[in-house]
Amino acid sequence: MDSPWLLVAASLLGLIVGGGFAAALFYAARKGERVAGVVTPSVPDGVSQVLDALETAGIVVDPSGNVVKVSPGALALGLVRDNRIAHTEIGRLADQVRDTGEAISADIDISRGRFSDATLHLGVRAARLGTRYVLVLAQDHTESRRLDEVRRDFIANISHELKTPIGAVGLLAEALEPAADDPVQVRKFAARLRTEASRLARLTGEIIDLSRLQAADALHQPELVAIDQVVAAALDQNRVAAEANGVSLIFAGDRGAKVYGDEALLVVAVHNLIANAITYSPPRSRVGVGVSRKDGLVEIAVTDQGVGIPEDDRDRVFERFFRVDQARSRNTGGTGLGLSIVKHTVQNHGGEVKVWSLVGKGSTFTIRIPEAPEKPTTAQIPITAASADIPAHDNAR
Repeated sequence: MDSPWLLVAASLLGLIVGGGFAAALFYAARKGERVAGVVTPSVPDGVSQVLDALETAGIVVDPSGNVVKVSPGALALGLVRDNRIAHTEIGRLADQVRDTGEAISADIDISRGRFSDATLHLGVRAARLGTRYVLVLAQDHTESRRLDEVRRDFIANISHELKTPIGAVGLLAEALEPAADDPVQVRKFAARLRTEASRLARLTGEIIDLSRLQAADALHQPELVAIDQVVAAALDQNRVAAEANGVSLIFAGDRGAKVYGDEALLVVAVHNLIANAITYSPPRSRVGVGVSRKDGLVEIAVTDQGVGIPEDDRDRVFERFFRVDQARSRNTGGTGLGLSIVKHTVQNHGGEVKVWSLVGKGSTFTIRIPEAPEKPTTAQIPITAASADIPAHDNAR
């Protein structure tokens, strides 16, 4: 064969081989795109933008159960882990929707985290999204459920607590009528009526305070609060009661501490601790109030030399309407809400309250609240000889 024909034949063969190779590459590329579309699917247009704008939790799941899109709210609640739905209860809802094609709604309780005992109460709805995906929406009902439980507890507790003073007022009113001509009896019954009326007023006021503290926005506008003013105000409110009971009030500690919070609520909390200490202290004893600052915390400790708290009751003293000594508390007009108010006030300020006690020796209640970031000047208050006699308890409990 002549060389020109050989050249033409070689060129044709090269074109055929090159075209076949190019066709093979094109087919492989198209197949790769289809496989990638299955492995890494994309959600329908607009869904990503909607999920990003959701305040609630939103999750898009593909046919294999993989999470292809998740809203910030779902991540904040810990509903997604390793590109999968983290909780089997929610995963089952998505599977059921995929199998039946029908939307499902359910209330589900899940743990807040892998190592947390706290529970989240979620309202979950799952529905198809197009032909391949499942959309899961979750609304956190934890706070509303908590408020419902608090409301129910309050109704039960208040109805029980109000029976005694209301019943007493009714009986005293009945007794006044036949004793109308006896001035001595009238004065006696009138004094008891005033006592029960005062008790009702205190109970109502403390219920209102506690309801406010248990609201979600109890500290919606925290301000810089000087602890010196808080303690001074609480001490002033208790001086008359302390003198009447023959109890000395001693204040020692660091000056200049400041926290962010509500001054009125903090005064009520410290006042309640001091009032309790006075109530359960014998005459000619001391109640000490100490303020210290360490490790970014402000500690307010109230120490008494009273009857103390039995070990079995120490974990319950902050419960609503709980009283260690029922008879003594009622005789002194206690409502059983004072320490509960202290606990919720401190928690709303990001702190904690602890109790140390020894039966027959006394008790120390310690409030710990984060100190304000700014560094106030410190000056040690000189401890008087009288205050040095107050036993120093270990408050790191």
